[in-house]
Amino acid sequence: MTEQVLPTVHHEHADVTGGWLRPAVFGAMDGLVSNVALIAGVAAGTQGSGSSTAVVLAGFAGLSAGAFSMAVGEYTSVASQSEAAAHEVTKERREIEVNGAAETAELAAAYVGKGVDPELARQVAEQIHRDVETAVAVHAKEELGVDPSELASPMLAAVSSFVAFAVGAIIPVAPYLFGAAALWPALAVTMAALFICGALVTRFTVQPWWFGGLRQMALGAAAAGLTYLVGDLVGGAGLG
Repeated sequence: MTEQVLPTVHHEHADVTGGWLRPAVFGAMDGLVSNVALIAGVAAGTQGSGSSTAVVLAGFAGLSAGAFSMAVGEYTSVASQSEAAAHEVTKERREIEVNGAAETAELAAAYVGKGVDPELARQVAEQIHRDVETAVAVHAKEELGVDPSELASPMLAAVSSFVAFAVGAIIPVAPYLFGAAALWPALAVTMAALFICGALVTRFTVQPWWFGGLRQMALGAAAAGLTYLVGDLVGGAGLG
C-alpha cells in the first residue's frame, strides 16, 4: 500500500489578532507624532528665550503623560472588549447546554450557507456538538468572530502601549539631551524614525514599504507644522 503524501503548506501568517501588535504600533507612532508636535509648539512659542529647558521639560512631560494615558486607555479598552466577548461566549455555552438540538441545527445551517452539502453539514455539526467545549469554540468563531482561548490580554496591551509610546516619545527629545539648541535636529530624527516605523508596519500590510514610510512621515510633519504655527501665534501674542 502506498502511503499518501499530503501537500506541504509553504507560508505562515503573522499574529494579527493578538493583544500587542496594534497598541505597540499605535503607541510608537503616537509617541513620535504627539511629542514632536508638542516640542515644535513649545519651541515656537519660546523662541528667542535662548534656553531649551522649556522644550525639554515639555518633551518629558508629554512622554510621561502620554505613556500613562495610552496604557490606561488600552487596558480599559481591551479589558472591556475581552469581558464583553467572554460574556457572549458564556451566553453561547449556556444555550448549547440547554438547547443543543437547535444550536446544532443553527451550525449546520451556517455551513450550508457556506456551500457545504446539507447532509454533510448536519453530520459535521453533530460531530462538533459531541463535545461541549469544541461546540462553544466553533460557535464563538462562527457567530462572534472570536476564539475563547485567545482573547486579547489587557495587561499585555497596556504594557506594549506604554513602552512603545515612551520609546517613540523620547526620540524627539534626544537631540536636546545631546546639546542641540535648535528644533531642526529633533525634527530630522523624528521624521527618519517615522519613515522607518511606517515602512516596518507594511510588513503586516499589502502596501509597499516606501509608501508606508512616506505616508507616516508626511502625517507627522503636518502635525508638527500645524502645532508649530499654534505655538508661534500664542507666543507672539504674549499668551505663553
